[in-house]
Amino acid sequence: MGVQPDHWIRKMAREHGMIEPFEDGLVRRNEAGPVISYGLSSYGYDLRVARDFKVFTNVYNAVVDPKKFDDRSFVDMSGDSCLVPPNSFALARSVEYFRIPRDVITLCVGKSTYARCGIIVNVTPFEPEWEGHVTLEISNTTPLPARIYANEGLAQVIFLAATSLCETSYKDRGGKYQAQTGIVGPRA
Repeated sequence: MGVQPDHWIRKMAREHGMIEPFEDGLVRRNEAGPVISYGLSSYGYDLRVARDFKVFTNVYNAVVDPKKFDDRSFVDMSGDSCLVPPNSFALARSVEYFRIPRDVITLCVGKSTYARCGIIVNVTPFEPEWEGHVTLEISNTTPLPARIYANEGLAQVIFLAATSLCETSYKDRGGKYQAQTGIVGPRA
């Protein structure tokens, strides 16, 4: 198993629709000025966070239970940025839609710009033959509100190619998050 370089990612995106939309190079500025970088890097792809967010709230005193999740635990927000309250958490989704090949698994880690601000991004691996928008988990570990910028980089995806095909892919077993769009909360 090995990490895949930029030319492999570019080929898979262009020829197989692995990443849509695909930014062929690292973007650090747009018409408004500097941005938190996104797009193709040397050995990965920096995905962008979309404009929609679900921010945890305790208004209804709901209990966070992954088997019986109460959607009232969230407040829906949309905009060019989102403030995540101190010591709180938000869900978002990637701008990009991913289609992972059968011989690939990914790791996704938060960008250092956010990590240096106490923002932790947690994303589970994209398994072989999983596809969809990525649900992004954003934790604000600080005692201050934290701003997350929509349509800018949030996390880097690293692609690991196997030397042989897996016996059962995510698609084969009918994974519960297959072909997800939007922000998808926990499913039991």
